[in-house]
Amino acid sequence: MTDDLTANYERAYGKRVGFGETPALILIDFVQGYFDPDCDLYSGVEDALASALRVRAAAAEAGVPVILTNVVYHPLALNGGRFFEKAKPLRYFVEGSPMGAWPQGLEPRPEELIVSKQYPSAFFGTSLASTLTSLGIDSVLLTGLTTSGCVRATCIDAMSHGFRTAVVEEACGDRHPDPHKANLFDMNAKYADVVSEAETIAFLESRA
Repeated sequence: MTDDLTANYERAYGKRVGFGETPALILIDFVQGYFDPDCDLYSGVEDALASALRVRAAAAEAGVPVILTNVVYHPLALNGGRFFEKAKPLRYFVEGSPMGAWPQGLEPRPEELIVSKQYPSAFFGTSLASTLTSLGIDSVLLTGLTTSGCVRATCIDAMSHGFRTAVVEEACGDRHPDPHKANLFDMNAKYADVVSEAETIAFLESRA
């Protein structure tokens, strides 16, 4: 059945768009809550962070812009809306919470842009699309947490805004393998190319 499904999707959607000419790398919501076993958000995604850091290093070497996103709410969650109402773990992202801090190894660098958001997509309610356009960016490389949540939402919006989109498989993570794999499968079919870390780093090194 799996082989039949793969063949079915390959026949219907099996097209790659490739990397763009002027990419930017986005690291989506790599924050402490996902790495702290005492937090509801804990997802055991240390390997995804390690992969993203390797891609980040290659991007920096190639002079590719790097953007970090996080989720930050007003102390009274006045800007949380229905997302905050629905998803209980978002309480950890109220301004000042240690769970919203950057994890070890991902301290922002002066040349990196931080985009703080209140909703799943890094594009919704932010200036990200116009910032990328003003920089002449035509494509994005996505890494981050979680695959089924903010990575997927950002992927769909990136494509919808006209950016060629690649999702780095090993550099994304979720709290369970099933939603991780299912969402990578769906994004690869309809919205983006799902690419390997090795393929992404080779592409970045070719630009350095």
